[in-house]
Amino acid sequence: MGMCDAIVDAARKRARGRPVSGVRVRVGGHPVDPEVIDQGFRLAAEGTEIEGARIDLVMEPLAVHCRDCGGTTPVGSAAALAACPVCGGVDVEARGRDDVVLESITVAAPPDGAHATAGPAGDGERPEHGPEHEPVHGPAREPEGERGSA
Repeated sequence: MGMCDAIVDAARKRARGRPVSGVRVRVGGHPVDPEVIDQGFRLAAEGTEIEGARIDLVMEPLAVHCRDCGGTTPVGSAAALAACPVCGGVDVEARGRDDVVLESITVAAPPDGAHATAGPAGDGERPEHGPEHEPVHGPAREPEGERGSA
């Protein structure tokens, strides 16, 4: 659950005590089960202002480039990291990002609706975007500057 705890920690820092209804997280690298991440996220968020928020995962799997045949294919299993799925060659290199990034949070509108800016769907919620790369796997960092509405 370390990754899920780090996602919640990073979202809480960005939310600064405001209730959050959603988070968008980019997961690069090895395949993960979205249902397992969702469950871990819900458990990690219990008792916080993130509790009940939905998590939107954007998956970016690694790719394997084979130096023998020149092919590049997405990694679907650990075996693809050892041998080219096209030709079976073992002179392969992994390409892509191997990180977890909190891309944005959606801050719930105040109960009375005052000072809320409607999101794209007009739902009274505001998406907030942080730095392009706010790593959340491992120790979460405070963002140096925020973009979007605050």
